[in-house]
Parts: sequence; C-alpha cells; structure tokens
Amino acid sequence: SSLQSSESSSLAVVVVAAMSVSAGSTIADLERSGLLAASDEERERGPAIRQASVGRAREGRVWKAAKLALTAGAAAGAAVLLLQRGGTSGMAQKRLIKGSVEALIQEAMEQDPNWGCGLVGALPGVTQEGHANTETQRLIDGIKGASTFKKVSYWNWNLAPQTEEGEEQHLTSEFIFMPEQWGVGPVEAKYVRQAGEANFQDSNGKPCPATMGEIFLGSNEPDIIGSCMGDMFGECKKSCSPAAVASGDCPAAHLHGPQNHANSQGECNCWQFSHATGAGFWPVKGCSGDQPLPQMWEDPACIDTIMAGWKQTAATAVSKGYKYLTTPLVAENMDYAKDFLEKACSECHDASCGCPVYVAFHFYAYDCQPEALGGYETFQKRLDAVKDIMEAHSFVKGAIINEVGMLNCAGEADNPICVPNSGTYPATDSTSHACPANKELPDGLATFIEKLFDMVIDAKTSDGRSVVKGFSWFNENMAGGTYNLQLFDGNGKLNQVGEAYIKGCSRWGAAQSAATA
Repeated sequence: SSLQSSESSSLAVVVVAAMSVSAGSTIADLERSGLLAASDEERERGPAIRQASVGRAREGRVWKAAKLALTAGAAAGAAVLLLQRGGTSGMAQKRLIKGSVEALIQEAMEQDPNWGCGLVGALPGVTQEGHANTETQRLIDGIKGASTFKKVSYWNWNLAPQTEEGEEQHLTSEFIFMPEQWGVGPVEAKYVRQAGEANFQDSNGKPCPATMGEIFLGSNEPDIIGSCMGDMFGECKKSCSPAAVASGDCPAAHLHGPQNHANSQGECNCWQFSHATGAGFWPVKGCSGDQPLPQMWEDPACIDTIMAGWKQTAATAVSKGYKYLTTPLVAENMDYAKDFLEKACSECHDASCGCPVYVAFHFYAYDCQPEALGGYETFQKRLDAVKDIMEAHSFVKGAIINEVGMLNCAGEADNPICVPNSGTYPATDSTSHACPANKELPDGLATFIEKLFDMVIDAKTSDGRSVVKGFSWFNENMAGGTYNLQLFDGNGKLNQVGEAYIKGCSRWGAAQSAATA
C-alpha cells in the first residue's frame, strides 16, 4: 500500500513487509513477524522485512513513526512507512505503531463485517419510539456483541419493518434492518430506503430508530417449490391450474385455522388469503413451466430473465447506498447459490454489477432429532459449501444464515417442506409446542442452539477466515411448519431458548474478539 508522509518529513524510508497478513491479522501476528519488534534492531531482524531507501538520508538520526496499511482480504502483505524526524522514544514509537495497526484492523473489519446474531419474527416489549423493556433489552445486550457494529440484525422478507398479522414490528436504535426483495422481479425503487440511515420510515409511514443496513438480500427460496402457508402447509405445493379453477376444484388456503386440504393434485388458491413460502412456488414471465425457478439453470431464457431483473434490483440498491448484496436465500440447494453468484459476478466482484459477496441460506433440522435425521450433518455440509465458494472466489465474504430453526415434521430430502405434526415429536403433544427434552436434545432447543454455535465458531477457510457472517434465529411460534421457536414465554420473559441464544451469541462474539486480540 502507498502512504504519503507528512509535509514536515524530509525523507521517508519504506519498509515493505513481504509477509502474508490478512485483514484479520492480530497484533500478536505482527509482533511475531517483526513489524512490532521492541527495538529497531529487532525490527530489522524480522524475517519477513526488507528495507528499501526512497531518498537520500540527511545527516542526523531519523526517528520513525509507522502506519500499517491493511486491505480487507489481502493476503500478500502490508507496508510500513517510516517518517518524520523527532525525539520519540522507542517505546513511544511502538505504541504509535500499535495504535495505528489497531485502528486500521478495525477499519478493515468494517469493510468485511460480521453482521452477527439476528432475529426474524415478533419482538415483544419494544415501543414505536424504540424503547425496550428490561427483558427485551437483556436479549439485545446479550446478542449484539457478535456484530462488528455491536447491533442486532433484523429482517422480515420485506424492505422495512411492517405490521404482521395485526402486530407492528418495532425496533430500537441497537438494530440493523436487512431489506430483502422477496421475488425475482426488479425491486420498485420508491420502496427502497436509503442505506446507512437511522430513523427511516417503516412500512406504516412511521419513523423506525433502527439503522437501515448497507446489505441487500436476494430473493426468497427460489431453489424449491415450497408450499402455501397456513392451513394447507405441506399439502398445497402448487397454484391451481386453469382446469381446476374452471371446475371449482381450487380450495383457498388461509393463514390460520385447523389443517385443511389441497385438491388431489396438491393445488390451492394461495394468493387470496395466504402466501407462499418462497419465490419458487410461482410462475415467472420469461421462464418455461408453472414453477420454473428451481430448474432455472436448465433454461437459458429463464436465466437471462432472472439475471436481468436482479441487475435492475442491484442498480437500484447501489443508487440508494447499499454496499453489499447476497445470493438468493436458498432453502437447501447450495449449488443454486453458487451458480447464481458465478453468473452475477462475471463482470465485476462488487455490488456495482450485481455481484453478491455473501452466500445466503436457510437451515432447519427436523422433528427434534438433528442427529438421527441428519440435521447437524446437513448444516456442516452447507458451511463447507460456503467455505469452498470462499476459497474459489476470494471476494466472497461468507455466509448469511438468516433463518435457523426446527421443523415440526419428519422432513423431505428434496423439498424441506412437510405436513406439521407428522413426526415422532409432534408439537401438539407439548403444551409449549416446543421440542421436548430427549436423548439428542437433553435441554430441548437450547441444546440444538449450543451445538449450532459450536459449528459456526469452528467454521473457517483454510486461510483462517470465518465462514459465517450472520446468523438469525427464527423467532416464531409454529409458523411455516415450525415448532414454537420463540425466545420469550407468554409473559414476555426470556425462556430457556432465549437464554441459550444469548449464550451462543456471546460465545461467538468472544471467539471473534479472541481472534483479533
């Protein structure tokens, strides 16, 4: 890196560090390299340092001050510019260098941030003005430390907080909202808020004290056909054909009520009183078939249609100040995300051309049996898939896992949607509708959360980069086929799952701090 000396400097000596340091290099790493050796002699002996004169030294002693330039993702090295004559002591020089390094490491981290722990779902105890009650504030304080920004992330499948089933979504100033374009068509610019700004208008036209994040999320689960939400969840997997509509064989799904049934073809009216789990449920103009998105990579015309729409969305996002994009939020097909990223990033490696730098996916285990039914194994495979993408494409920063939970059913390998209460541990058998304690989960979902954070913390690339950059718990009660995954009990008190989430996020934050200490 090139650094300019101060105007008062009469000469400069550039010390080029021909060592490998990444944006996550620690002070200890630099000391071992010789860059922060206690004396000039020790510094010159640093095995990875060579000196080059950049001018003719004048008579007298040249005292050195230094700044280390670290570029996020760089693996080739750092440069120290020694400048300015003066009477600084050796120890003061070392402190000055160390302070500069720490500041630059923090700056590099903000260019490759960890978005930390997040939430999706109703958050009790927060007013429209952004005041949280004691119990909710305890959750916020407990999980925000996993974030570079010391804030909690929040998303809701939309572009701003909204009213969901009659309940307004309220956030405090300690939240970052992550907007998403749920479908595959171009986003409407008038609804996209300015990135990086606090007190933006929510979907009800009221000010939200949270900060609009500089990250824009891709479409929701286009890799699977999914299901219609509500009383036909798991049964209705397709909108009604014209023949079914004409014959009156098109039952309407509703978001609430006892389990109902689709027609014999698995079809229903999903648009009038309900909605689908993801974009893969619907037909798309310019693509062949009724549900083209899961197979779009076999249809060149469909690929062109989807990528053109995404580039328009990306251009709008960039114009509103968004710095980072994600792949579509895939439900299970990691190759889908990889193919999308490689297609979108063929022209550049940042948001300016629509290139996602985060791989986004959802993860659910099944039936309170994450070992027997392969949940932990599946999670590890997805982490490994992102690791492989990061190692193949150095511009990729990591994974955003923004739905994590447990589905109340036995599961299907090719379509992670199933009929609720169809497994060994139906939610209806428990008054709390949560996972009971069992051999695999001795503390219920708290055990599940603890194990997942073990895996998140351990996930690293071969060069030491963290794979996971965002993790959001699905804080909902039996929504979309899940168990009760809420972090609070009916009285607004943190439950065992909430306490486990605080513990897991705190451990993750501590692990990050230790890595840069």
